[in-house]
Parts: sequence; structure tokens; C-alpha cells
Amino acid sequence: MALHQSTMSLAIHILACVFGTGSWVAINGLWVELPLIVNVLPEGWDLPSYLTVIIQLANVGPLFVTLMHKFAPGKMKEIVAIYIIVSIGILASLLMVFFWKETTSLAHTPRSTAFLTLAFFLSLVDCTSSVTFLPFMMRLPTKYMTTYFIGEGLSGFIPGLVALGQGSGMTKCVNISKPVNVTTGNFTEEVHGHQIETQYLPANFSTETFLAFLTVMMIFCLLAFVFLTRVPHKMFHKDQVSNDVSHVSATELELNKYISERPADTQSFSLHDLGKAIDKAKLAAKTQSVALSTFTKYSKHQLLFIYLLVVWVNSLTNGFLPSVQTYSCLPYGNIAYHLSAALGSMANPGACVIALFVPNR
Repeated sequence: MALHQSTMSLAIHILACVFGTGSWVAINGLWVELPLIVNVLPEGWDLPSYLTVIIQLANVGPLFVTLMHKFAPGKMKEIVAIYIIVSIGILASLLMVFFWKETTSLAHTPRSTAFLTLAFFLSLVDCTSSVTFLPFMMRLPTKYMTTYFIGEGLSGFIPGLVALGQGSGMTKCVNISKPVNVTTGNFTEEVHGHQIETQYLPANFSTETFLAFLTVMMIFCLLAFVFLTRVPHKMFHKDQVSNDVSHVSATELELNKYISERPADTQSFSLHDLGKAIDKAKLAAKTQSVALSTFTKYSKHQLLFIYLLVVWVNSLTNGFLPSVQTYSCLPYGNIAYHLSAALGSMANPGACVIALFVPNR
């Protein structure tokens, strides 16, 4: 029985990790693939700026979920919402494989309407996952949350690793002979002139293959979620009971419940009932002690400073720096841009792993 529970627990850890990889894998994948995409699409090196704006517009998804919880609590089922957004992510990723290079003419200028539209839906999925995946994972025992966050970190690490294996495609200068008309007096003569052109050598595998890989990762995320929804609730209950008391979330309502269940007149209870009541009172006292020691109270000025710091860091990480990355890497060439995009995507999960083992405030 113990072996079965241990095997089941390991399986849930794997499922939680795979489920977490689907949270931001699509957008992280697009960022690390941009060094190859900018050489094909008409927006060129301006493309990261467009993508940054699109990702910010996709925050209408989390806003909608938040408003639903605020004004229509209980109306939106998290499991149904996750099924919908992950299915949208799979469909958008699959369409991206076939249509990412398609362009249309807007105001006599070619635009990557297919890529930008599909990028919006992928951004919508990833942004909304932050407010739907976590509430679902909170139903599981606390230890599985850590595994989920590891998977979320891998959503940037794995595409970055694959992009490094893909390579950026070397560039070389080629001396090309072209016919040139030269006019001398009344005669026009065609001669062959020489011109230096830049040619991009193909990467180890195509952008379509990379986008197909992202689609497969989204499919694995959906399958992991399907299995997580079918794990017996009985096992979660047993697993949760065996957790340490420090993992108990004590709210004021729960504490009042424990206190209200204590007997008002101990003489009217048996010794067994009295023992149960005392045990509950002890648990309430321990839980309250943990709750009070867990949360730190901050002044209004400290809270304002913390929130401003979070806004500043997020605006740099998710807004300003990605949009200017092409221009900051331009003097150093396409290879430098490719390496900075891939390694930058791998740096965040690397830092999270370090923080996991060295939790120091």
C-alpha cells in the first residue's frame, strides 16, 4: 500500500511539472525563435516591439477572469476555463506552424498579420494561465506546488535549450556577379559587375519544426491536466493529513470553528469527548501560532515601495528590455542576438532553482 502511494505521488509530481511547462512555453518559445523569424517577416528587427505590445494587450484575459471572480463568484469553473485556454493554445500553436510566414498588404505595406494574430492568442493563453493554473494547483497538497513552479521554470528553459541546439544560422558575405548596363557615348554595353551580398545559412532545423515542438509541449500540458483532474480525491485527503502542521492554512473562520466546538460544560461530556475537544483546541493554538508567525505586517510606505518595485522590475523584464533587445544586439550580429535570447530565457528558471535551494530573503 505504501509503495502504491509512493508511486502515485511520484506520478502526480511528474504530471504537475508537465502541466506547469504549458503555462508560458508558447511565448517563451516565440522569444527565443525571434532571431530566426526577424530575418523572414517584413517587420524585421522591429518585431520584438510589436510582440511586446501584443503580450500586454493579452492581459485582457486575466482581467476578465478577475472580474468574473469579483462580480460573479462561482459562475466560472476553473477546470472548464483551463480546458478552453489550453485548447486555444494548441490550436494557435498548430496554425502558427503553417501560417507564420503569411503576410498581407496593409496600406501598401506587407504585414505579418497571421503571425501577430496567432501570437495574440498564444499570449492570451499564457497570461490567463497565471490566474487559472495556480488556483487549480492549490487544490492539491502543498508539496506539488513546488513541482508545478519547477515546470513553469522549464517552460522557458526547455525552449531556450532547443533553440541553442537549433542554432541561429550563420551569415556570410558573398561576392555576386550581376549584369550592369554601361553607356559610352551613343553605345550601351552590358558588363558584369560585382556586388557584396549577405546570405543567411539555414539553421540546424527549421522554424516550422521548432513551432511544432511547442505544439507538442502544449499537447503534453493538456494530457497532464486531464490526468490530474482524474486523480482520486481520497489520496489527496490522506496525503494532506500526513503533512506537517506548518502547512495548515489557518483562517479566522477555521479558528473560530475549532473554538466553538469546545464544550461549554465539560462535566456533560465523556472523557473521550473531552480529549477530542482538547486536541482540537491544541491544534487551533498551533495553527494560529503558525499563521501569526508566517505573515509579516508592513507599513503603508513599505507596501507602496514593494509594489512600485514589483511594477518597475516587471516593466523592465516583460516590457522594455525585450522590445529593445534586437537594437542592443544589432552591433554584434545575429549570433549574439540568438545567444542572448536563448540564454536569457534560461536564466530565469536557473535563478528560480537557486532560490529553491537557497531561500534567503
